[in-house]
Amino acid sequence: SFAFLGCLRNRKNGDDPGLTKQHSTPKMSFTVEIPGAYGYVVLGCAVLPTITNMYMGGPVMKARKDCDVPYPNLYATPGYHKKADEFNRVQRGHQNYIENITGFTAMSLLGGLKHPISVAVGGVLYCLGSVFYQKGYSDLSLDVKMARYKKGGGIKWIGFFVSLYSSVALAGNMVGWW
Repeated sequence: SFAFLGCLRNRKNGDDPGLTKQHSTPKMSFTVEIPGAYGYVVLGCAVLPTITNMYMGGPVMKARKDCDVPYPNLYATPGYHKKADEFNRVQRGHQNYIENITGFTAMSLLGGLKHPISVAVGGVLYCLGSVFYQKGYSDLSLDVKMARYKKGGGIKWIGFFVSLYSSVALAGNMVGWW
């Protein structure tokens, strides 16, 4: 276990340390015990997403070469690059992952303190769903509006919402809402 300071009311003994002269928020310390299964959270929500990110970068690198979109172009320019849509769909599938991974990881590492197994399984679903999301988005035979979900990309949101729920449950417990 480890201890850290928070601006919360000490629920164990009911003490309210009040306000200090220098700060406008009450201070207290509390102990957070790391569940025995928390290692699965680290594997499923920190290590696996890093590996997933590297894996998802592979199709982007291949598409960059196949579609002749050199660096430093993040996206292909329609009318300039011959296969702009093809490249952009692959790139967009990976970019969506990059846009969301920071929040997902933060929620998971916190929420995993409350529900470690659920969050770890959610991490696997999030990573698998993200790969499926990219595969669907990259498929030019599918309509772009729903392509990302046609190959299973929607399961990533199950993992996302498990982490969201778990982190809210942890926060609510810490502030005494439940």
